[in-house]
Amino acid sequence: MNPAIQPTPGQPGQPGPSVVQYTVAAEAPKDHVLWSLFTFVYSNPCCLGLVALIYSIKTRDRKWTGDVEGAQQYSAKARMFNIYATTLGAVMFFIAFVFFCVRLSTIGQSS
Repeated sequence: MNPAIQPTPGQPGQPGPSVVQYTVAAEAPKDHVLWSLFTFVYSNPCCLGLVALIYSIKTRDRKWTGDVEGAQQYSAKARMFNIYATTLGAVMFFIAFVFFCVRLSTIGQSS
């Protein structure tokens, strides 16, 4: 091959080297606001629902400012407090239900 015939990347009409860059957008973390509102209104043992709601709002603020790493940290904390509040609220409801049933049966037997 004659080197004079081969095109060089700088010649007009010939494609030059191309670089393709892929940017992967970081997925925005969930803020768990609805879950936090539910635990705050319906099962709020030891104010854990309020703490979860505060962290959910902080997550939403961090997402709005573009701080994805901070939003992920607050999202994890909000999720943790929501799990604690939901679990503790369900256990307290179950204990109260059992106590009520036992109390109702003892009242029925004494009559």
